[in-house]
Amino acid sequence: MPGLTWDVYCRVVDNLGDAGVCWRLAVNLAQRSQRVRLVIDDPAPLAFMAPEGAAAVQVLPWPGPTEAGDVVVEAFGCELPAATVAGMAATAQGALAPVWLNLEYLSAEAYVERSHGLPSPQPSGLRKWFFYPGFTRRTGGLLREEGLLARRAAFDRSAWLHAQGLELQPGERVVTLFCYDNPALPALMRSLAEEPTLLLLTPGWAQALVQQALAAGGALPGPPPPGLRLHRLPWLSQDDFDHLLWAGDLNFVRGEDSPVRALWAGAPFVWQAYPQHDGAHAAKVQALLQGLQLPTDVQALWWAWNGLASATAPFPGLPALGAGWQQAQQQASLALTAQPDLASQLLAFVALQRQATC
Repeated sequence: MPGLTWDVYCRVVDNLGDAGVCWRLAVNLAQRSQRVRLVIDDPAPLAFMAPEGAAAVQVLPWPGPTEAGDVVVEAFGCELPAATVAGMAATAQGALAPVWLNLEYLSAEAYVERSHGLPSPQPSGLRKWFFYPGFTRRTGGLLREEGLLARRAAFDRSAWLHAQGLELQPGERVVTLFCYDNPALPALMRSLAEEPTLLLLTPGWAQALVQQALAAGGALPGPPPPGLRLHRLPWLSQDDFDHLLWAGDLNFVRGEDSPVRALWAGAPFVWQAYPQHDGAHAAKVQALLQGLQLPTDVQALWWAWNGLASATAPFPGLPALGAGWQQAQQQASLALTAQPDLASQLLAFVALQRQATC
């Protein structure tokens, strides 16, 4: 498609997830010869996510440009500024109206297939389309850059760890931790300490929770030989976050963006959904587990890590990382990479809508 101007609107609720997904989308579109304006109410996370910016991506403060682009993406139902909607409606009176897309949250639940691509007539006379990322061919797909898997294949784990000031010890596995608040963390640390483990801790909850567990005592059965080695990481760019997951033998991830990146990493991972007090996140966890077809013992670990197991049930031990888990993870990754990615599907959908209104 000839280059269009895309306005991606983002209100930051979680300072990593919302901004991270929108930035990745903006870069994906720009790499496909589109001009992108990212309108964001809190650009602070981009300082470490994308310190060098990206060609053809312009970051603008909320409420954004006075004149809408060819495509307007309302990320996660953030609600466009009233002036933007009014300007879009005025444009539609005498020219081709912008294609208005509501990019929804990622889920593997069944409603995604039913709702993807549905129109929503607006009081302004415009039409907004619901676009759902997802894990099947009847959804909008997942964010994946061109050439990503080739870059992963060329990745040198030892060199990357060395750049972080780390050298693997004999027989040591690499586990990465990116999480929300999680009372199961001490139990996980005890499980990890049963084998030589280098645990890489991302800033935020992961580092804080480990510090709390160590201060409280009793988190480790030890100090255990051969022990649990901890390393606190700085804030990483999005490229280096990918490298972190590529370096991991097991990755604990959370939220919206990182489970997709863990899928592309191809290694075993455990996902923590955004915890909701009413337990609504249980359906999201179950749906993704079913889609990935992970072994039963891995499912039990996911369930416990998300606080959804019985309160009296002991924390399950870590399943073996080889054989069943590794194979299931790689099969899921290969199947998903065979599907069209999110940016490609957005481009095709927009081209169809513009053609229909010409």
